[in-house]
Amino acid sequence: MIAVNVHEAKTQLSKLLTRVSAGEEVVISRYGHPVASLIPCATHAEKRRGGADRGLFTLPDDFDDELPELNQAFES
Repeated sequence: MIAVNVHEAKTQLSKLLTRVSAGEEVVISRYGHPVASLIPCATHAEKRRGGADRGLFTLPDDFDDELPELNQAFES
């Protein structure tokens, strides 16, 4: 962890972000008191692949058939 003041943080932001992206934490202080922390973001999860659940569910043949009860509810 490194500590910098606000002025240094403003002038060295790109360098500080490089250090943060490498896993380091940066604390920014104003008048000697810590006011903010720069920390690395959580790593992104592995990209999802389509079809991973293929075969776990079978769509019934009558899935898109009309529902007489539902039609009657709208006709009343």
